[in-house]
Amino acid sequence: MDLGIKGKVALVAAASKGLGKASALELAREGARVVIAARGEEDLMAAADEIRGATGAEVLPVRADVTALADIEALVRAAQDAFGDVDILVNNAGGPRPGTFTDMSDEDWLAALNLNLMSTVRLTRLVLQGMQQRGWGRIINLTSISVKQPLPNIILSNAARSAVVAMAKTLALQVAADGITVNNVCPGTILTDRVRSLVANTAQQQGITQEEALAAMQADIPAGRIGRPEELAALVAFLASDRAAYITGATIQVDGGVYRGLL
Repeated sequence: MDLGIKGKVALVAAASKGLGKASALELAREGARVVIAARGEEDLMAAADEIRGATGAEVLPVRADVTALADIEALVRAAQDAFGDVDILVNNAGGPRPGTFTDMSDEDWLAALNLNLMSTVRLTRLVLQGMQQRGWGRIINLTSISVKQPLPNIILSNAARSAVVAMAKTLALQVAADGITVNNVCPGTILTDRVRSLVANTAQQQGITQEEALAAMQADIPAGRIGRPEELAALVAFLASDRAAYITGATIQVDGGVYRGLL
């Protein structure tokens, strides 16, 4: 299937590893020119080399912290200078620290909103006008299954990522007539460093081994296994495509059947 994104410019945040890297790799396979960003320069450069080697695509790595406005502005400028205006934006960021309501201070709440909500707002704001001028754009937010079914012990992530979905739904209605789609992808349990960190936290809290915590997590998945990053990346690439032009304002889970709701 030709997804119609060959030559498009894709910017993927938090793309040195995990779901971000998998998404960037899949977009590169479809012929997009890819800008990848992350805080850790060594991992970022390694990811860029891996994506180039696997796809032959043009890849621009830019070190950036998405919690810093100056870094976000520099990232978008670098993308524009190298490839032109951004056509496809994949908003992504690590999750805030786990814990319960009584564990969290005002500073924790503000940091979570800056990490997950404001990074999405700022990156979107910087690329949106160019998309409107060209009459084409794709904005895809990587969130979490917790926006549909809140998860225990990650209250900051549950709240901040749900705010992203509410913002995205409102924006989708505003820009639909401009040829721009805005969608959310919700990973369930997919084997990334973030999931490994949550497993370690659960094991410590419950006094069990990490292997036992991981087995318990897997037992709750109807598919009977933990997901792979490339399985989520395939949906990202489709939502970025011409084929998905009539899908906007959607929040789609990739979770092996964990979510029990109807919608």
